[in-house]
Amino acid sequence: MATGEQHTTAQISSSSSNSSGRPVTPFWKEKYERDARRYWDIFYKRHEDKFFKDRHYLDKEWGKYFEVQDGANMVVLEVGCGAGNTIFPLLSTYPDIFVHACDFSSRAVDLVKKHKDFRPDRVNAFACDITSEQLTEGMEPSSVDIVTMIFMLSAVAPDKMPLVLQNVKNVLKHGGRVLFRDYAFGDLAQERLMSKGQQISENFYVRGDGTRAYYFSNEYLVDLFSECGFALEEICVHNKKVENRSLDLVMNRNWIQATFTLNPAGPVDTNNQHNHQSCEGKEDKLAGAMSQKKSPNEEIDLSVDFSNMFGASHYLDEAQTITIKAKGHNFKIKMLTKEYQHTCKSTGLMLWESAQFMCSLLAENPSIVAGKSVLEIGCGSAGICSMVAASFARFVVATDGDAESLDLLRQNTSSNLEVDLRNRILIRKLFWGDEDDMKEVRELSGDRGGFDCIIGTDVTYNPDAILPLFRTARKLISDKSNGDSEAALILCYIQRRVDEDSILSIATAQGFRLVDKWINGVQESNGIISSWFCGNDVCSAFRNITLSILYFEV
Repeated sequence: MATGEQHTTAQISSSSSNSSGRPVTPFWKEKYERDARRYWDIFYKRHEDKFFKDRHYLDKEWGKYFEVQDGANMVVLEVGCGAGNTIFPLLSTYPDIFVHACDFSSRAVDLVKKHKDFRPDRVNAFACDITSEQLTEGMEPSSVDIVTMIFMLSAVAPDKMPLVLQNVKNVLKHGGRVLFRDYAFGDLAQERLMSKGQQISENFYVRGDGTRAYYFSNEYLVDLFSECGFALEEICVHNKKVENRSLDLVMNRNWIQATFTLNPAGPVDTNNQHNHQSCEGKEDKLAGAMSQKKSPNEEIDLSVDFSNMFGASHYLDEAQTITIKAKGHNFKIKMLTKEYQHTCKSTGLMLWESAQFMCSLLAENPSIVAGKSVLEIGCGSAGICSMVAASFARFVVATDGDAESLDLLRQNTSSNLEVDLRNRILIRKLFWGDEDDMKEVRELSGDRGGFDCIIGTDVTYNPDAILPLFRTARKLISDKSNGDSEAALILCYIQRRVDEDSILSIATAQGFRLVDKWINGVQESNGIISSWFCGNDVCSAFRNITLSILYFEV
């Protein structure tokens, strides 16, 4: 293993020891697999052809393979063509080749067909799930000279990768080549995804937008191709330290590049197959530091992850304004889109479905907070629940542990509320378990010694945070009743990494009693929560999302 790979492996091991290490639940693992095509369709609907840069480096790295000799027709298959960022630079450089371009997402294929340089006599673009649909249904067997797989195989579940290679093998000529580039083990994006608990299986993770990424080691990649009948020609792991001097960040980015040949003799003898190269310490013509001016021939292409590695501050310029409507309320919220969730330091810069759901419930049911002192924990930058509550509550304290989220929250409350309502919301930092923060927030509740209603939306996704969450809530909730009602802790969430039983056991240990629950839209009997849906269509507006609510008293 190269020195650079050892270094990043140590980083990942350290990160893992500081996180729970728990993978996503089986429910979500299955959902990400089942809805994989939909997530990529949404990705291309949102970004169209503006996300990826054109990949001109194929000519520099593999140009010798595309040279047509003796008037022969060169046929290329691009697997995972996306919006065409690989095929159109190839076509402009090599006018004599013909390209088959397929992608999982039909929306991506539509973008290829709408490209200004698309010509049906040179490009056959079609949608195909190559884990289950045969390429030979739209192409001749053994007809392709070169297959390009650029940041594509990483999006496939590891157990289905052999199916992809067998499918590719069926259309590739004997002696044909696969040109491969993808994410490498130890990349900073892998470390960030691991620290956020978004691991599906070993080296396989889900991003905030639902798309997935596998991080390849040399050995895994070579063995995978060898077992499918491919011989390794060359492999190189690129290790690049990328700097952002304005944020004082140095990031280790790793990607793997390889060339494989289809061996007509069948399975490959894997002896002596692992003589890998490392690009560390060499002049890397593929990348330059982002803080430096790059020449036109220098590029960095780490697909989805590269442009998202600079942390939350870098993305405040990317914040978008969206409109949130609830009964009697119309908010324009400045926020980051969830595609940045896997690289931002805080998830509080995004607006999550459970907050929108609870916002609608509060608007439809003012009695939940009417005349009460209300504390919102982990409110993030949107604050829509706090802003609705301010119309009915005695006062509201909106809290989060992230300073940037609070800065954006102040902007959102200032731009959406009139002065009288704005004055009824206090914004404070509250890092769960921090004694100074808890003391300052508790003092705001006055002589009641705590809050009548505590609301948290999507604050139960991190297993390590559940105990501090309930400890903090117990110290800040009032032990006194408000008229006929007891003080309540209301949690609304989408189940991710923490199951209901784990939440309830910790809540009970901290002195909370479960009064009512509404799990994934189902309640066994009429109760407090079900009454919130009478006479409104809040549920129908969120029918495609598996939301849950827990209602606690002390």
